[in-house]
Amino acid sequence: TPTAVEHLKDLQESEKLIRISVRNKGCAGMSYHLEYVEKGDKFDEVVNQDGVKVLIDAKALFSIIGSEMDWEENELMSKFVFRNPNIKDQCGCGESFLG
Repeated sequence: TPTAVEHLKDLQESEKLIRISVRNKGCAGMSYHLEYVEKGDKFDEVVNQDGVKVLIDAKALFSIIGSEMDWEENELMSKFVFRNPNIKDQCGCGESFLG
C-alpha cells in the first residue's frame, strides 16, 4: 500500500536493503520477518515499487505471493501488516499464520 511504501522509504538505509522472509515461529507455525541486509541471497526476488527496493527470500516467495503489505499504527502499536490470501489459518493475535 502507499502507506507501507512511505514507511519503507523512511526505513531504508543508504547501503542496506530490506529483506522479507518467513520463519517458523508462533502458535500457528510461521511469521513474517523483516531485516536489513548488505546484499541479497542468490535466489532472492527483487521487488521495486514506487522507489522502494525490497528483497523477498526465495523460500518465502510462495508464502508471500499475492500478499498486500500495509503499515498500521495506533495509540498502542505500529507495525507492518500482511494481508495474505494464501493463509489457511492464523493465530488469534495475528502474529503467525499457517500457509
